[in-house]
Amino acid sequence: MASKTDHSQSPRAMRQLRRVRAFYAAGAALWAMSTLWTGWQAPGGRQMWTSVLLLAIFTGLLLTASLWLQRLRAADAATAGPAHHAAPQRKPATPRHAHA
Repeated sequence: MASKTDHSQSPRAMRQLRRVRAFYAAGAALWAMSTLWTGWQAPGGRQMWTSVLLLAIFTGLLLTASLWLQRLRAADAATAGPAHHAAPQRKPATPRHAHA
């Protein structure tokens, strides 16, 4: 059984992961541009390989944060219980025939 703090931390953790994911996405975009720029200016140089390394790190962090957020959403949806959108399905009552 989940404790009371699990329910209050789930939305908070999701907000934090969204913020972190946005930060990592910005970092990955920045290092992708930097890698392209340095690859064009000095192909094969130390600056290019440093940019490639930082791009790989930020991309890995972005993927990790995205996976954690996806798993947290799935776990939150699983513990929320079924949604009751429609009336429950009932078997039709057996018709009663009056015999004369």
